Amino acid sequence: MKKWKCRIIGGIFCLLLSGCTSIIVGTMIEPTVDNLQKQKDLQLVCDGAPAYLLMIDSMLAETHDNEKLLLIATQSYSSYATVLAVCDRPDRAAQLSEKAKDYGLALLADCLHIPAESDFTSEALERALASCSRRDVPSLFWGGYGWALWLKNQAGSPSSLAALPKVEAIMKRVLLLDEGYNYGAAHLFLGSYYASIPAMLGGKPEEGKRHFTRALELADRQFLPAQVAFAETYARTIFDGELFAQLLREVVAFPLEKSPDCILANQVAKKKAERLLADMDNYF
Repeated sequence: MKKWKCRIIGGIFCLLLSGCTSIIVGTMIEPTVDNLQKQKDLQLVCDGAPAYLLMIDSMLAETHDNEKLLLIATQSYSSYATVLAVCDRPDRAAQLSEKAKDYGLALLADCLHIPAESDFTSEALERALASCSRRDVPSLFWGGYGWALWLKNQAGSPSSLAALPKVEAIMKRVLLLDEGYNYGAAHLFLGSYYASIPAMLGGKPEEGKRHFTRALELADRQFLPAQVAFAETYARTIFDGELFAQLLREVVAFPLEKSPDCILANQVAKKKAERLLADMDNYF
């Protein structure tokens, strides 16, 4: 048994050292990403994912321009940072969001053929986005999401406020190419972006509501982050306590097995919904 284990481990290292990254990505890394999304045990993900992330970092150190691996890295770090936010490790979530941003920007640069973040001017981004096709949607969405996740942790700094319209442009392009990608998650970003600020301060809560409504339709109300974001932004912004409670109670009551492909995201949403409901008196 030990001999076989040594051969397996040795084989993996030989593949890594020989540069056969595509084999590892296709046979090991991608299935792991899919399996994580089906994981019910949040604590297991919190404790066990770092080893997996370190392996991805090591592979990207050797093949830093591999778009498929950059996509997986951005998706993995973004997902893990989101999980940590409900595992009582918010400081680590903020730190890991920077890694999601770094990989996300590298992914966007590779996908859009823009050399570096400093060249992501609005004009250059608009030209590059116009040439994208449906096959670019995963890279566009996750690159934009990793960037947005980091911006969220910048506490409204001037640089983050200046970058948000660029992420908005990316998500709008995703909607035009494939609005249903990842359960309509681009609608969730735009819904949260428009609805988080009151109309009197320049926000667009009703436009945000339209995006949330469409996201719920596309996911058949089975991707629970949609309901949580709808409650946390739109319902709080317009001070609709009844809608806030209705959306979050729907999340708490939802059976996880009904949507097996996104159990991890739904588990995180349930935890967040419980906390928001417990603090409801502080909002209304």
